Amino acid sequence: MTAALRADAPLLHPDRLFPADPTVRAIARRLYERIAHLPLVSPHGHTDPRWYAENAPFPDPARLFVVPDHYVFRMLYSQGVALEDLGVPRRDGGPVETDGRAIWRRFAAHYHLFRGTPTRMWMDHAFSTLFGIEERLCTGNADATYDVIAAALATDAFRPRALFERFNIEVIATTESPLDDLRWHRMIRESGWTGRVVTAYRPDPVVDPDFEGFAANLATLGDMTGEDTLSWSGYLAAHRKRRAYFKSFGATSSDHGHPTAATADLSPAEAEALFDRVKAAPASRQDAELFRAQMLTEMARMSLEDGLVMQIHPGAVRNHNGGIFARNGRDMGADIPSRTDYVQALKPLLDRFGNERDLTIILFTLDETTYARELAPLAGHYPALRLGPAWWFFDSPEGMRRFREQTTETAGFYNTVGFNDDTRAFPSIPARHDVARRVDCAYLATLVSQHRLDEDEAHEVAHDLAYRLAKSAYKL
Repeated sequence: MTAALRADAPLLHPDRLFPADPTVRAIARRLYERIAHLPLVSPHGHTDPRWYAENAPFPDPARLFVVPDHYVFRMLYSQGVALEDLGVPRRDGGPVETDGRAIWRRFAAHYHLFRGTPTRMWMDHAFSTLFGIEERLCTGNADATYDVIAAALATDAFRPRALFERFNIEVIATTESPLDDLRWHRMIRESGWTGRVVTAYRPDPVVDPDFEGFAANLATLGDMTGEDTLSWSGYLAAHRKRRAYFKSFGATSSDHGHPTAATADLSPAEAEALFDRVKAAPASRQDAELFRAQMLTEMARMSLEDGLVMQIHPGAVRNHNGGIFARNGRDMGADIPSRTDYVQALKPLLDRFGNERDLTIILFTLDETTYARELAPLAGHYPALRLGPAWWFFDSPEGMRRFREQTTETAGFYNTVGFNDDTRAFPSIPARHDVARRVDCAYLATLVSQHRLDEDEAHEVAHDLAYRLAKSAYKL
């Protein structure tokens, strides 16, 4: 853009994330050049389907980059900035900052907090590639950068659908509760727009007895499906109906965010008795955990029936900050990783379904200590298992590199599913994919330089990691 801010050096170095050794860096460059512009496949994310349905302009820079993105506001909150001052809504509808420019100035004043973080790379990538900004954000240029971005957002070229096409997104999955009526997906379908936006089935509100409003959620599920969700058989039937409904809007996966990876394989009578206990909230801690464990096995059974790919990402203590949860709700950046066992936790499910070649279960983790010890050996053996490499805190260069180093020797590349961007901020999607592609090319270049992989093989693997594996694993 002609109005863009400029600086003596570009905001993005062309060799960022590549090895420092000149010989290895040259290999990484060659690998990257062939995959840099491949279409983006985004099978796991949290962008708002309403954006694509209504195709309305984004309101202002703050509501594009700051307000919806917990990667951003959690860092500022950690340094004493109130969420209300960043425009983050309150549950009670109480007052928050509504002046986008004021929010942006606060963000710019604290931009130094993101030094060395993945968020900094994503932001700089968006500023440079989308808006032509080549000067690092700071207090002194906050208003100027705001004006450049705001002017762009007022044009049709920066509406959601135009950006979707500009980003070369082949398909993106959003994530919805079984209680969602999918109205925005219906609007997208009826609009005639050819962009492919699919949903994913996230049943946590009706499978987790600790989820707020669990009893009311069961009643709503019954109303939506016409099933008796206070009976075990009716409850399972309701899930099957909603899964089929989600499939009619393009869903190819389900998504399960449980506190642990625990699974169970109870007899029908035992499962029914357990359901009778947990539906009468509040459930005991033991019953709640056992019910979630049983429901992972039930969801695997349903996936074998209807073909939905099953994603399990355990190990987060959700809403760890009780005060923020009470005031602002979920997804405020306070989901904290905890130690996670997979070997014993998954055994009941794997005893039942782990050898099924027609079932795909993708495992994610927040506990890096399990990469080599548990996840790679499990995925390197069971036909039903695949590893989802980068998610949430480890959606980062260091996390991606560690994942490859610790899992490849046991699971190889082809028991993983490429890159999954877990984004809420739309402009960061291409940035996240670019980071993953660069890190994978750097890792592959190292293998080539050590004569552990031929370069022609590395080119093929780079393509698979950037594009084919995600598309294949998620049946897209």
